[in-house]
Amino acid sequence: MPGIDKLPIEETLEDSPQTRSLLGVFEEDAAAISNYMNQLYQAMHRIYDAQNELSAATHLTSKLLKEYEKQRFPLGGDDEVMSSTLQQFSKVIDELSSCHAVLSTQLADAMMFPITQFKERDLKEILTLKEVFQIASNDHDAAINRYSRLSKKRENDKVKYEVTEDVYTSRKKQHQTMMHYFCALNTLQYKKKIALLEPLLGYMQAQISFFKMGSENLSEQLEEFLANIGTSVQNVRREMDSDVETMQQTIEDLEVASDPLYVPDPDLTKFPVNRNLTRKAGYLNARNKTGLVSSTWDRQFYFTQGGNLMSQARGDVAGGLAMDIDNCSVMAVDCEDRRYCFQITSFDGKKSSILQAESKKDHEEWICTINNISKQIYLSENPEETAARVNQSALEAVTPSPSFQQRHESLRPAGQSRPSTARTSSSGSLGSESTNLAALSLDSLVAPDTPIQFDIISPVCEDQPGQTKASGQGSRRTNPFGESGGSTKSETEDSILHQLFIVRFLGSMEVKSDDHPDVVYETMRQILAAQAIRNIFRMTESHLLVTCDCLKLIDPQTQVTRLTFPLPCVVLYATHQENKRLFGFVLRTSGGRSESNLSSVCYIFESNNEGEKICDSVGLAKQIALHAELDRRASEKQKEIERVKEKQQKELSKQKQIEKDLEEQSRLIAASSRPNQASSEGQFVVLSSSQSEESDLGEEGKKRESEA
Repeated sequence: MPGIDKLPIEETLEDSPQTRSLLGVFEEDAAAISNYMNQLYQAMHRIYDAQNELSAATHLTSKLLKEYEKQRFPLGGDDEVMSSTLQQFSKVIDELSSCHAVLSTQLADAMMFPITQFKERDLKEILTLKEVFQIASNDHDAAINRYSRLSKKRENDKVKYEVTEDVYTSRKKQHQTMMHYFCALNTLQYKKKIALLEPLLGYMQAQISFFKMGSENLSEQLEEFLANIGTSVQNVRREMDSDVETMQQTIEDLEVASDPLYVPDPDLTKFPVNRNLTRKAGYLNARNKTGLVSSTWDRQFYFTQGGNLMSQARGDVAGGLAMDIDNCSVMAVDCEDRRYCFQITSFDGKKSSILQAESKKDHEEWICTINNISKQIYLSENPEETAARVNQSALEAVTPSPSFQQRHESLRPAGQSRPSTARTSSSGSLGSESTNLAALSLDSLVAPDTPIQFDIISPVCEDQPGQTKASGQGSRRTNPFGESGGSTKSETEDSILHQLFIVRFLGSMEVKSDDHPDVVYETMRQILAAQAIRNIFRMTESHLLVTCDCLKLIDPQTQVTRLTFPLPCVVLYATHQENKRLFGFVLRTSGGRSESNLSSVCYIFESNNEGEKICDSVGLAKQIALHAELDRRASEKQKEIERVKEKQQKELSKQKQIEKDLEEQSRLIAASSRPNQASSEGQFVVLSSSQSEESDLGEEGKKRESEA
C-alpha cells in the first residue's frame, strides 16, 4: 500500500544512530496507536453494551405489555381498548426485540472481535518485542564493552575465546530480535488501518442488516395502526391540556376564594353560618377520658350519614359509627379551657360525646346540623326547605328586634301586655324601685310572707289537668327533641321550634298579680335577698327546652324531664333590666275548674347572658302556637262549611229524584184512564220505592201527589 513508512530491516545489523532515531519515531507512533485504540475500544464496547441492554430492555418491555391485562389497577384497570392496544404493541416490540438480539450478535462478531484481537494480540506483541529488544541491546552493549577491555599485553586465549563467543551470541540475538521488532512495527502500520476499518465496517453492516429487518417487519397495516394510535394520543393530549387549563383556573379561583378560609376562625360577617344543613363533614377534636379527671383529645374526621354520626381516622378506608343522632340532644358546653365545644347526648341518655370545632362558624353549623338530623328533617321530601323554615324561626328566636317585639306583644291580651321597656329599660336596679313600680304597691304584687320554693315543684294548669302529677313525669325518661316512650305521642314531636338553653333555677313563689312585668322584678329581688340570707349560692344546672307546646326543664346528664310548663299557662315573662342573665316567667295554675281557684306562681332562673333570647324564644313559641290555633280553627270552619254544602247537595238531589218519580206516576195514571186501553183483568199502577217513601212524608207530600 503506497504511503506506508517502513523501518529498514537490512540496516538492523549496522544499528546506526539514524536507525535508532527512526526506531524511536516508530515506537512513539505505536504508543499513540495503542492509546487511541484503547479509547476506540471503550467507545465501541459501550455501543455493544448499550445494544445488549436495549435488547434486554425491549424484551422486558414486551413482556410487561403482555401482562397489562393481568394487572388490577384501582383506577381504569378494566379498559378493554387499552388492553388490546397494548397487546398489539407487545407483538411489534417483541419482533423488534428479536431484531435487537440479532444486532447484538452481529456487533459482537463484526465489530468487537476485530478490535479486541488488535488490542489483545498485536499491540501486546509490539510491547513484548520492545522489551525483548531492549534486553538484547543491553546484553550486546555489555559484551562489546568486555571485549573492548581485553589486554593486548597479557593475552589469555581462554578469556578471549569466552568474550568473543559472548559478543557473537549477543550480537546475533540483538540482530534477530531487532529484525522481528522492525517487522512487527512495519506490520503495525497496516494492522492499525485494518483495526480501524474492520470494526466500523462490521458496525455499519450490522446496522444495515438491522434496518432491513425492521423495514421487512414494518407493513402497511402496522403503519395504519401506528397512525391511528398517534391520532388517539393527540386527542388525549388535547383533552389533557384542556383539563389542565381548567384545573389551573380552578386552582387560581380556589386560591383567591380560600384565602380568608386559611384563618382558623373566619369572620362570620363574610362567611355566615348555614343553619339549613342536614349533612356535614369535617375534622373535630373528640375528648376521651383517660382517668377520673384526665382526658385526651383526638382529631378525627366526622361526617353525618342519615341519622348517624360517623368518625374516620386519617388513612382509614371507611368510617365507623360514632353515635346514633336520631332524636338526640346537642348543646354548647364549656369544657376545660377549650373553645367551641359541644356535647351530643343520645336519645336514651346512655351515651354522650364532647367534641370541639375549629371555629365559631363550624361550631354553630355542627349544632344546627345535628339538631336538624335529630328532628329527622332529612327524611322529608325537601329537607333543605324544611330546615330553612325551622332554623329561620330559631334564628328569629335568638335575635330579638323591635319589629319582632311588637309582633308578639300585639298577640297578648290587653290585660297581660307589658310595656315595650319591660326588658330593655335600665333605669333602676334590683334593690331600688323603678318608675312603674312606684305607682304600684309592693303588697299588691307579692305578699311579704309568701313562702319561697328553692326546689323545683310541678306546675298545675287548668287547661292540662294531666300536669298535676309532676312526680310521675319526673320519673319518666323523655327526649327533648320528640322521642317518646310507649304508644303516647310526644307533644313536641310536630313542633317546628326547638330552642335549648342552659339555665339554673333560683326559686319560685306565688304572686298576686300576673299582668305587669314588675311582678317578675319584685320576685327576683325577694328570691335573691332570701338566698343571700340563707347562704344559698349553689344551684343545679338544667336545660330549658322551648317548644310551641311547652317549656321543659331537662336534666343535662340523664335527659330526664324534671318539669314541664304548658305554654298556654305562661302568661308573663321578662328579663331583668340590668342583669340580663336573670329572667323569669309567671305560670297561671289551677287546682280545679272554677275561676276562683286560679293562682299564679313566678319562676326565676339564671342563664348565661341569654335572658332576652329565652324571652324572645318564648314569645315566638306563643306566636307560632297562636297561628297554629288560628289555622286549626280556620280549617275546622272550612270543613264545617263543606259539610253544610254537602248536606244541601244531597237534599237537592233527593228533591230532584222525588219530582222525577212524580212525573212518572202522573204519566202512568193518565195512561190507565183511557177506555180503549182497559183490560178485562184490571189495571194497576206500580209505584217506585221512592214513591212509597214519599207516602210517609206528610200532608204536603200527599197534596202534591193529588195535584199531579
